[in-house]
Amino acid sequence: MQIEITNENFEREVLQSELPVLMECWAPWCGPCLLIAPFVSEIAEEYAGKIKVVKFNIDEGQNSEVASHYNILSIPTLKLFRSGQATDEIVGAVRKEMIVAMIEKYITNN
Repeated sequence: MQIEITNENFEREVLQSELPVLMECWAPWCGPCLLIAPFVSEIAEEYAGKIKVVKFNIDEGQNSEVASHYNILSIPTLKLFRSGQATDEIVGAVRKEMIVAMIEKYITNN
């Protein structure tokens, strides 16, 4: 299950998470976002208990604070957070294997 992230729950769900967090930054009109969405959903299921996967709609007006703070200029952007810090990111539509490779770097020590 993916949690919808807003400015209001970002700190609790992402920065304070005990697990690494993969944040999918997207918008409903974004074609490449729709292409990678199934990969992200599969990863959420396959890595349940090892990472938390969340969705962040950059088009929602109340979300501009987080988008601005983390310099999210293009979508899709996948940001990985660990211990409250943004540690890695992928910008653009990529293969599932590339997303998994990024995640694996941060969960092998958990």
